Amino acid sequence: MAITSGRNFWCLCSSILLVATLPAAAATKLFESVQVTQAGEYTFGIEGPAADLDGNLFVVNFGKPGTIGRLPAGGTASEPFTVLPEGSVGNAIRFDRNGTMFISDYKKHNIFAIPKGTAVPAVWFHSDEMNQPNDITIARDGTIYASDPNWKGREGFIWRIAKGADGTVQGQVMSSPRAMGTTNGIDLSPDGKTLYVGESSSGQIWSYGIRGNELVDAKLVKSFQPDTVDGLRTDVTGRLYVARILKGAIALMKPNGVVEREIALKAKEPTNLAFGGSDGKTVFVTQRQGGFIESFRTDQPGREHCLQRGRC
Repeated sequence: MAITSGRNFWCLCSSILLVATLPAAAATKLFESVQVTQAGEYTFGIEGPAADLDGNLFVVNFGKPGTIGRLPAGGTASEPFTVLPEGSVGNAIRFDRNGTMFISDYKKHNIFAIPKGTAVPAVWFHSDEMNQPNDITIARDGTIYASDPNWKGREGFIWRIAKGADGTVQGQVMSSPRAMGTTNGIDLSPDGKTLYVGESSSGQIWSYGIRGNELVDAKLVKSFQPDTVDGLRTDVTGRLYVARILKGAIALMKPNGVVEREIALKAKEPTNLAFGGSDGKTVFVTQRQGGFIESFRTDQPGREHCLQRGRC
């Protein structure tokens, strides 16, 4: 080892410290995505990310179909969390205000619930009338809205699932003022009055008012190219974040459809996204191309983070 003077040694250490901190500083730059986990952790069916208030991120199909993986807060490697019943495969995960995890099972037409502090899934709702529960979102009162695409028919529906007056969970297809395409990504506005739905077949994002079991006042928000939209989320200001599958980007747009920016990603096939982190401003993206998770920082918390904290 070369001997250096005290001054030169201090300079050398300072330089090393500066270099060591550069990647962390770069990672916190707004809207600059970085790869978080190694490729291959998840299957081609990587989907349905959702974060709890402890900062853990949960993603379906860890290693093999029918599993759920957990990425610990600040971690760079996922670990097993739970396994769904035989034959079930998850597609979406969401948390309600009580910390209960809900999982849509597109193979067996179930919505599973896992109470906070446990890892045992139980059927919350089942219907053989579903094509498949795909993506889900949860309202302030616990009502679940689920997209239900028919991929072969290039059409789709929205289900409303909630507890009835007698305490039993009931679900039905919501009436709509228009014929929908393959319903996919879905989320609510911060005030819970507007439901946003992405249609993969048409590449369109639509908004609807909610009146009980009816969808009303259909409005076309934005048209992208067909087959290039997947999951979507809203933040507390009402902006939409849309996964542009095959385009390798997240489109960030206003409720009127004006795109503020396109956030470039590390891979080309983002399937879905979720808000997490201690402040709800970290966006995690599931990448089908490579089977990994990447993330970027944004300037506003997500509605889902706000909901879990009881502020939305």
